[in-house]
Amino acid sequence: MTGRLADKVAFVTGAARGQGRAHAVRMASEGADIIAVDVAGKLPDCVPYHPASPEDLAETVRLVQATGQRMVSAIVDTRDYDGLREAVADGVAKLGRLDIIVANAGVAAPQAWDAISPEDFRDVMDINVTGTWNTVMAGAPHIIAGKRGGSIILISSAAGIKMQPFMVHYTASKHAVTGMARAFAAELGKHAIRVNSVHPGPVNTDMGTGDMVSALGQAMETNPQLSQMLTPFLPTWVAEPEDIAGTVCWLASGDSHLVTAAAIPVDQGCTQY
Repeated sequence: MTGRLADKVAFVTGAARGQGRAHAVRMASEGADIIAVDVAGKLPDCVPYHPASPEDLAETVRLVQATGQRMVSAIVDTRDYDGLREAVADGVAKLGRLDIIVANAGVAAPQAWDAISPEDFRDVMDINVTGTWNTVMAGAPHIIAGKRGGSIILISSAAGIKMQPFMVHYTASKHAVTGMARAFAAELGKHAIRVNSVHPGPVNTDMGTGDMVSALGQAMETNPQLSQMLTPFLPTWVAEPEDIAGTVCWLASGDSHLVTAAAIPVDQGCTQY
């Protein structure tokens, strides 16, 4: 297959559904083979939406293979550094190389500042920050070994540029991801590896399932004047996962070969409101 990512291999975390699935399928449609992981199971108690399942990950495999590309998948928690390294090494052994990393896995938990427990804070930071670091550390050595350069994309959030009311832990974690992308970009640049962060606003994914809406509503009641802080400029309030995947695919491709250490919003302008 020909495409902007022909003959390349991409590693995607949180790939069972939502944005992660969209990234995997979009890059496969552009010619990339995919290594993918997802926890596909229980999330921390503070997370109010439904978790992904092994069946969700299997559906991502089916969709990628339907494009004609190969996919190697594993059920791994991104907090498990050794498990991630093993999954990436297995994928590289089967697919032959690694060129692209998309650190997409993360969680969100709407809570007023004084409702966040120490455990809640640790869980969100461990998944969103340590899990992202683990992802890069597990994959970057394989890109370096290939001596072809590559692209690493960290999925942050509008909360990583501005802030997200009622999510102190989430906002802190996504600001950390933004800084992490710049720091990795500085040190990996000598290997022709570009590192950027992507900052979506609201996206139509399974993060909106379960008790997510009611939890956010309850948190907003504690300080209603903050509820409009991420109002978009454009008529569309909520993006689709495929909208974000278009930006990710561009960053993965040679079309963005001079772009690194950038924080790229795909947020309908909401971080400027």
